[in-house]
Order: sequence, then structure tokens, then C-alpha cells
Amino acid sequence: MTFWRNYYHMVWATKNREHLITAELEKDLYAYIVSKSDEIGIIIYAINGWYEHTHLVGAIPPKLAVAEGVKKLKGASSFFVNHVIKPEGERFAWQRGYGSLSVGEKQRPIAIAYVENQKKHHAEENTNAWLERYDEIDEGPTDFGISGKRKGVKDNQADYQVHVDPFPF
Repeated sequence: MTFWRNYYHMVWATKNREHLITAELEKDLYAYIVSKSDEIGIIIYAINGWYEHTHLVGAIPPKLAVAEGVKKLKGASSFFVNHVIKPEGERFAWQRGYGSLSVGEKQRPIAIAYVENQKKHHAEENTNAWLERYDEIDEGPTDFGISGKRKGVKDNQADYQVHVDPFPF
């Protein structure tokens, strides 16, 4: 048996950041995402969001790439909304990209609390800008690294506690 502890804080938004996640839709949408996660082996610890984006804290097994797991959750959930919840309603779609941050065992409760308090953070306008950010091309800023070829995102460190200097991870 393989031992693994791979925790991630994942974020993705609705297409064009449209306010598609209503209070009525949210309950069924999030329940479906948790159910689909169980089906593919992702353990969800927290899920919440705002009108145009969703945050999850989860554990993804090493046999499943983060990109593949997120692709399955986004694809299945948009299909579910469009064909089961409201087949005659406005089309529901997610953006192309997503954000994913690895989280350590000690930081997992902090990440969970941040996700669980999404509505409070947004209502009080005290969100963590680094965790709530998005780019117009929705794939992150350009970063070329040493090779000169576009790589992943290198940026300032994320910090769940805005007024704390030490990096929590």
C-alpha cells in the first residue's frame, strides 16, 4: 500500500466570472462535486465559494494528477448542472484554468477555515488577494524561469493569515 499525504487548496471560477453559483444551485453543485470526488478518489475536506468561483481543500492520491482530478470535477459538475439541475436554464460553464496550491499537514486546518469562511471574507471584503486572484487569460502570469521558456507561476508566497509575516507552509 502506498503512503501519501498530498493536500491541495484548489480554486476555479465560472466562465467570464459570471455570477452563476446561486444559493439555490450551490447546495446541489457542491454535493455533486463531493460525490464525484469520492468516486475518483479525491478526499474533500472543505468546499465553498462565492457567486463566481469555488474553493476546495482536498487530498489527491498520487495515481491521479492534480490537473486530471480538477478536469474531471469541473467537467462532470458542469455537465450535471446543465443536464440534471437546470437543463432548460442558463448554460453553466467553468473557466479554462484553475489554481492549485499544495498545503502541508499543519496548514490544512488554516486552509479549511479560509474555505469555510469564504462568504464572510467576501462580504467583509477581507479576502486574501493572493488566493482570490485571477488573470485575464486565466492561466496565471507569464514566468520564464532560467530556461527562457514559459513555466508555471512563480510568485510571492501565499499566506492565509494576512497579517502574519512567516510563510505558513
